[in-house]
Amino acid sequence: MNQDVFDGFNVNVFLDEDGDYLAHFVEMPNVSAFSDTPEGALKELALAWKGVKESYQRHHEPVPKAPTRSEDEAPFKVIIEAQLYHDLTDEAAKAGVSLYTLVAQKLKSTVPVVQKGVDG
Repeated sequence: MNQDVFDGFNVNVFLDEDGDYLAHFVEMPNVSAFSDTPEGALKELALAWKGVKESYQRHHEPVPKAPTRSEDEAPFKVIIEAQLYHDLTDEAAKAGVSLYTLVAQKLKSTVPVVQKGVDG
């Protein structure tokens, strides 16, 4: 599937507890779709995203854009239990941030900041 169809958003596909494949945007977990195959879930997500964009346009609202990544940012994938994943996506939605942002904030708050020395 053409990566441009998701406009730069990261996509996660996983098998849920009901045996369906769920595909969603990492940055916007509320944009999701499911199917009995991973490929089907991606096709359904493409249709859902097209509908979401059309709705924004119809209501004269800006279409969300994927976050830009700086050169020092990179994807970080971790496999976690389904319940923890659902808890985190719920927390992110309630906070009005992406799942990526929420997890990055949580990680940052637990890792000590290393001060770089300044010569001079």
